[in-house]
Amino acid sequence: MLLIPAIDLKQGKCVRLEQGDMKKETVFSNNPIEIAERWISAGAKRLHIIDLDGAIEGSPINIKIIEQIAATYSNVTLQVGGGIRDEETVQNYLDAGVKYTIIGTKAVTDPDFVSSQCAKFPGHIIVGLDAKNGKLAVAGWSKLSEYNAKDVATHFEKDGIAAVIYTDISRDGMMQGLNIPQTDLLAKSINTPVIASGGVNSIQDIKLLCEANNPGIQGVILGRSLYENAIDLAEAQKLVDKQ
Repeated sequence: MLLIPAIDLKQGKCVRLEQGDMKKETVFSNNPIEIAERWISAGAKRLHIIDLDGAIEGSPINIKIIEQIAATYSNVTLQVGGGIRDEETVQNYLDAGVKYTIIGTKAVTDPDFVSSQCAKFPGHIIVGLDAKNGKLAVAGWSKLSEYNAKDVATHFEKDGIAAVIYTDISRDGMMQGLNIPQTDLLAKSINTPVIASGGVNSIQDIKLLCEANNPGIQGVILGRSLYENAIDLAEAQKLVDKQ
């Protein structure tokens, strides 16, 4: 199982939000490149990078920083999201060396966009499903839709998406523990790999995720727990390898 450190970009800085609220941010670094180096040195094989400004504006804002990370660490897999609403943006990220582009809001508001991008860029499209109280959120988590994660994931599986990132917004950035039951249920409902996200509190969460023994759960995204030293990435990786 992949342990995937998160790098959330806001105004060029590395931040973490609470429950996706742009007004509740903690700045952890003014240098995202150094943060990338920190997690890669600790053994990260993949990074999860989100352009928070892009998610709100609907187009990439911090793309230059992401391009720099991709160029500097070309041997590390990058999955990038936030403001990916057109084919040109997908193409630009892939050309820069990003392996996976994450489609979130656009997946809910324009499902045909996912289908077209999967056809154009097979194996490079991940759908991000961010849920709160069972409903999917859009526009940087600022609005709730009427859709649920399972139905939407099942729909996009037919398009050939590479993975689904499932985030419980109510737990994200709160370090209250992963929503393992819902993540496990989603992974059992589809054949597409699921990446867990939101609320990882300690290495115990990772242990419990491993104990779910669900091969459909491909990895887990780690955010605040890493930045506040609640989890040691190298130690957690040893646990996962052992499990």
